[in-house]
Amino acid sequence: MHFNISTCTVLSKTAFNINNNMIKNIPNTNLSSAIADAAAGDKVPRAGQLFHHVQVIEIFLAIFVFIAIHALRQKRKHGLPVWPVLGMLPSLSSALQSNNVYEWLSDVLRSQNGTFRFKGPSLSSLNCVITADPRNVEHLLKTKFPNFPKGPYFRDTMLDLLGNGIFSADDDTWQRQRKTASIEFHSAKFRSLTVETLIELVHVRLLPVLEDSIKLLVPIDLQDVLLRLTFDNVCMMAFGADPGCLRKGLPQIPFARAFEDSTEATVLRFVTPTCVWKTMRYLNIGMERKLRECIREVDDFADDVIRTRKRELLSETEGDKKRSDLLTVFMGLKNEKGERFSDKFLRDICVNFILAGRDTSSVALSWFFWLLDRNPEVEEKILEEVCRIVGEREEVKKKAGEVVSENGLVFKAEDIKKMDYLQAALSEALRLYPSVPVDHKEVVENDKFPDGTELKKGTKVVYSIYTMGRMEAIWGKDCRDYKPERWLRDGRYMSESAYKFTAFNGGPRLCLGKDFAYYQMKFVAASIIYRYRVKVVKNHPVVPKMALTMYMKHGLKVNLFRREESELQKYFNS
Repeated sequence: MHFNISTCTVLSKTAFNINNNMIKNIPNTNLSSAIADAAAGDKVPRAGQLFHHVQVIEIFLAIFVFIAIHALRQKRKHGLPVWPVLGMLPSLSSALQSNNVYEWLSDVLRSQNGTFRFKGPSLSSLNCVITADPRNVEHLLKTKFPNFPKGPYFRDTMLDLLGNGIFSADDDTWQRQRKTASIEFHSAKFRSLTVETLIELVHVRLLPVLEDSIKLLVPIDLQDVLLRLTFDNVCMMAFGADPGCLRKGLPQIPFARAFEDSTEATVLRFVTPTCVWKTMRYLNIGMERKLRECIREVDDFADDVIRTRKRELLSETEGDKKRSDLLTVFMGLKNEKGERFSDKFLRDICVNFILAGRDTSSVALSWFFWLLDRNPEVEEKILEEVCRIVGEREEVKKKAGEVVSENGLVFKAEDIKKMDYLQAALSEALRLYPSVPVDHKEVVENDKFPDGTELKKGTKVVYSIYTMGRMEAIWGKDCRDYKPERWLRDGRYMSESAYKFTAFNGGPRLCLGKDFAYYQMKFVAASIIYRYRVKVVKNHPVVPKMALTMYMKHGLKVNLFRREESELQKYFNS
């Protein structure tokens, strides 16, 4: 509804004038005879019926105008119109039909100085506090962390997909998983495997696929290609399994599509009253039927990975080289009862780490390349930095600035570490288009935000990471500009507070794979940018999809153009 008070007043006056005119236009003779007929007990004539209907219409119109005025007065106070019984649901329903529900949410938050209460229908599960205030976010994620777990509502909503995995778990279940994963992520074996796996995936799989698109002179969906790359990567790193998703011809992988569809269907539960989606699940209809089918495909994949790894462990001998991956580590652990973890729990481990490792990096890289297409000066600076770093290698210096062949260039770990401007450009992309646009918490005991918002026990709290990247109060008047320089101090990359830049969460739940994600993104981005110019297909629509992670709704169709040696030579000479 886009009424204002003056509009409603005009509508009311217009309706009143119309009604008066209609009554005035009834001939006096007809009106007199109508009265006489009525006194004689005859049927009410047409003029009398018209008069009666006009009164009813006027009453209904007056009620509608009154409700509209009341709802709009509520908008000034609460940020959105509040309708009787329905609350703010009509506004939310309208926003869900738009191209970007996150922009709609950001507009509301800005109008309310960063925090507002969403009022859902009476007795529904949609009531919550939504914030984008860094003070409140720090309060949630660090200062009062124990008072703001994911909570039973989040777990119940996500249970079918994520189970008791690290993303939805709280307390001991979460701590045990995090501690185990942390030890693995910080091991020398894991870091070494990261470097080796990326070299294979990029040079043996990614680059040949990109070359094929050039030879065939056809656009390619870069988001799809990157999702395949990160899917293969996380499976190899976390489970020791190679699904072979990124191969020439880009074969269909049922699990990959099912996983994406299941994250989209699951997030719709958060904007649907619980009684509605649970009824749909019970009846196996609508989006819940699709979700059940997708999760069955996800389960089949995870079960196959677990069975395969168990067979491999049984066949291993003492002389075999022991493989290090997360799934194997969890298989070797026991729960508080001294029992091995069930296959169901191992399945939850697999699905949660696929979500963490597959979607976040690939989605971030997709938005990054889209932003580069719109900001070619940033691409030039990245290419200049990459060439300068390669040119500093001893073997390159001996050749007096000769361009390193794209076929022979493999970035080393120390090269990637030096790429400050590239990391700034990736961070800026994540600031504007965070892979996880919103996150959810629940209040354990009565509390109050630093901005004064009262929080009662059981209140659901949503913080909008997407909005935080677009707040002038946080990033300045140029907050909507893509500006990597805001991350640099004397040419060196400087990170921001986790409660201002929340793309990797913060506090005790700070992303364990943050360093791995940056290394992965920098390696992939540098490998592509050194070899190709990536141009988005003209008029290709780019809007976010509403899911757990911020996929591009229509993918990212691009054309690739191979860089000429002369283009690189100017940077090596400089």
